[in-house]
Amino acid sequence: MIKIRNIHKAFGDNEILRGIDLDVDKGNVVVILGPSGSGKTTFLRCLNALETPQQGSIEFEGAEPLKVDFAARPSKKEILALRRKSGMVFQQYNLFPHKTALENVMEGPVAVQGKPQATARAEAVALLEKVGLGDKIDLYPYQLSGGQQQRVGIARALAIQPELMLFDEPTSALDPELVQDVLNTMKGLAQEGWTMVVVSHEIKFALDVATTVVVMDGGVIVEQGAPEQLFRNPQHERTKRFLQQIRAEA
Repeated sequence: MIKIRNIHKAFGDNEILRGIDLDVDKGNVVVILGPSGSGKTTFLRCLNALETPQQGSIEFEGAEPLKVDFAARPSKKEILALRRKSGMVFQQYNLFPHKTALENVMEGPVAVQGKPQATARAEAVALLEKVGLGDKIDLYPYQLSGGQQQRVGIARALAIQPELMLFDEPTSALDPELVQDVLNTMKGLAQEGWTMVVVSHEIKFALDVATTVVVMDGGVIVEQGAPEQLFRNPQHERTKRFLQQIRAEA
């Protein structure tokens, strides 16, 4: 289990997160919904310290436990240990433009984890095949569609063998016809038992795949629950208004 407690994050006087508590069980998929400005992406980035909270803690239980207490000003070593626990998939792919798909996926294992080139290469090829890009390994990002670039991004995040996969609106920058390939890849990961936290507005994906749906607004969690229960019978007025809005936009 991953225990997230009392996460606070502010930029100057602008308080973005106001005390987030969340438990993520191993193998579960948590989908985070909420209006623009609710703090979803900031929260996701706090989970691997791309943004550093001013308060709160993140604890990974299991064979290699880790607890990072942000109020105690964790060391660089602790932050790096936290980052090695998770792989991030970004909205805008963030691939190295001068590296091939294969080289992008190999970068983390070789440069960060010190894996031998041959081992990293074999694992990277297998991951690109897993995401349906086994025939694209020598292509550069500009030679790939947006959906293909995002699937390279997923393979790159998987390459460090994280305990937690983080997805920041992974389909928001894609043309509609490319969205499903990425969602199918993510569904496959969920079926394999990967632990995932996903910021997304894809309601069908949440219904099909999520074990828990979390609704954020104003830097707090206003409601969470099983997908069918939350979508069919939301309890909080803010959740009802948000769901009505995104259904109207669909």
